Amino acid sequence: MNLEEYFKRIEYHGPSEKPDLATLASIHKQHVMTVPFENLSIHCGEQMTMDLETIFNKVVRRGRGGWCCENNSLFGWVLRELGYDCTMLAARVFNSGIGQFNLIESHLIHKVVIDGKAYIADVSFGVSCQIREPLELVSGRDNHQAAGAFRLIDRGEFWVLEKTGRRQEVPNPDFADSSLVEKKQTRQIYCFTLVPRGVEHFLNTSHFLQTDPSSLFTNKSICSLQTAAGYRALVGWTYSEVTFKPEAGLDVLEMMDIPVEDVENVLWQKFNLKTVNRVVPKNNKMRYTL
Repeated sequence: MNLEEYFKRIEYHGPSEKPDLATLASIHKQHVMTVPFENLSIHCGEQMTMDLETIFNKVVRRGRGGWCCENNSLFGWVLRELGYDCTMLAARVFNSGIGQFNLIESHLIHKVVIDGKAYIADVSFGVSCQIREPLELVSGRDNHQAAGAFRLIDRGEFWVLEKTGRRQEVPNPDFADSSLVEKKQTRQIYCFTLVPRGVEHFLNTSHFLQTDPSSLFTNKSICSLQTAAGYRALVGWTYSEVTFKPEAGLDVLEMMDIPVEDVENVLWQKFNLKTVNRVVPKNNKMRYTL
């Protein structure tokens, strides 16, 4: 791990000598503002791995993003190098299509303990459900961030991450009924236990998610990045520029379809991202909302 290279990649210029909450919050926010959540490797003939050196080269040296098994694995490595008490956890994502949490623990997150208090860190969920700063592991407390109010709820057997956002307004009438538009303002994101997990816990799931025809990630090419005003997202060939307007109680979604031949240009201009192989965008019918 070369922390200097990592800090340059995420444009972090603050202190790093003390593993405190302020440093954790700053690094967490810088990561999600500079490193996209994306699964484009699946759609340009690359294999995603959980090998830390490979992830470091991809995200830090090649300027790419990644999904949770890459971004959060890298972030956990950074935190351990900085001296944080960091534990890998596994989460089950809420499937709004069936109205319940998925059976497999597909999402990788971290618990970080600072001065006896536990926090959940997650730099790789993307779009409107991305937390920008860690959440203290306290049940029912609203944590107001750019995208809305996030809260952790202790359900006994597991914890739930929930978010109350704002109404989504779509100025382009062609996308008013888009399946990407989220109709619910309060939504469950994922659930997790506090059982420590290792890398081996995610290996089979990682392989399944990037190869199985029923996986969301093989059916949709996704790239999203948080911005000062909101976030950007490219799902298949549909590009969305989202602006948070909390004073008006809404998020404005400027949505458009782009020509397939322009996908590479959009990835570079809007996400500062270039792939070695050409991306073949995909947006098969499967439940996914911004």
